[in-house]
Amino acid sequence: MLLRRLVLLSLVSLLAACSSEATKPPAATPAVAVKPVAKAPQGPGPLPAHQRELSGTLQGVPAGAEVEMALLVIDANGRPQKLLASNKLTGTGQPLAFQLRFNPEAFPVGARVEMRARASQSGQLIQHLPAVLIQQPTTQALGALEMNKAP
Repeated sequence: MLLRRLVLLSLVSLLAACSSEATKPPAATPAVAVKPVAKAPQGPGPLPAHQRELSGTLQGVPAGAEVEMALLVIDANGRPQKLLASNKLTGTGQPLAFQLRFNPEAFPVGARVEMRARASQSGQLIQHLPAVLIQQPTTQALGALEMNKAP
């Protein structure tokens, strides 16, 4: 009999707890509007000891254009055979600084290596960079490189 009363009391307590109103959360303090701070795009950071870098600026890239850069191993017929490094940038309408990092150990000895770039806008090719021959797997500043209109 005592067990029945205990079970009945537990059941009634459980039902009472489930049927009561939920406690209200404390009143939220009004949020202060925070103006987002625009950060300048940062580079990839310091160059690790095991990597090398090609750097410079691309001239004439229109604002909003997507630039794809690649460091490629090229065969005797002028076709790309291997990708050594790649980077994507977005044009600003001003000279566009680039840094293309690569592993010098992956640089093939005696093979032709070129840096190439192309710019597209709304999915359409608008500019390309004439191939730049890279002869040594060293860090190099290539200076200002002019993008040409795509045919």
